[in-house]
Amino acid sequence: MTGTARSLRIVFEAGWDPNAGAPTHRGLFATDPRVRTLLRVLVSYPEVRFALPDRISLDAAASAPLLESIARFLSRQTWLVRRVDIT
Repeated sequence: MTGTARSLRIVFEAGWDPNAGAPTHRGLFATDPRVRTLLRVLVSYPEVRFALPDRISLDAAASAPLLESIARFLSRQTWLVRRVDIT
């Protein structure tokens, strides 16, 4: 496969931000059942390479509509996500 991997950078609401320093703020790795289910859904996509607390990496072959669809899905999780940036 050629090309650079794509990623979705997630900016979380204050209580969920993994960069806030508090041990309970773990972004996508939070122990909340809703977040755990969300992470399971995200990694079920074959294009997803790996997930970090604030980022999801996808194969370079991931289409723009797929990236936009996942970003839109995440953005609808307003209790968790403030913004999603496609990089």
